[in-house]
Amino acid sequence: MYKLSISLPMIMLLAAAGVSAPQPARADNLLVNRVQQEKGMDLPQRGLSMAQVEKKYGAPQRKLSPRGGDSQKHPVINRWDYSNFIVYFEHSHVIHSVLNTPAGNNKNPASVN
Repeated sequence: MYKLSISLPMIMLLAAAGVSAPQPARADNLLVNRVQQEKGMDLPQRGLSMAQVEKKYGAPQRKLSPRGGDSQKHPVINRWDYSNFIVYFEHSHVIHSVLNTPAGNNKNPASVN
C-alpha cells in the first residue's frame, strides 16, 4: 500500500490554486450587455445605402477617413460617427452599426482618424 504524504506547503499551494481559478471576464459581460442594448435600438441595418442612412438618421456628426481599398480583398471601408453609434460601410452600403459606449473600444473614433 502507498501512503499519501502531503506537506503544509503543498496544501497551501493547492489552496492558492483553487482561489485563482479562472473567473468570467468582465469584458465578456460588457460585450453581452452592449449586444443586448443594440438589439433594442433602431440602428442602420446591413445593406442600406449611404443615402438611405442619411435620409433616415440625418447627417453624421463626422465622416471619418476611409480605410482599405488597397486590393479587392480589402475594399474601402467608410465610417460615419453619430452621437450614439458608428455606421461602417463597405463601399457605399452598411455592413455594421455599433453603439458608442464606454464598454466598447470606440469611445473616441476621431482619435483613430
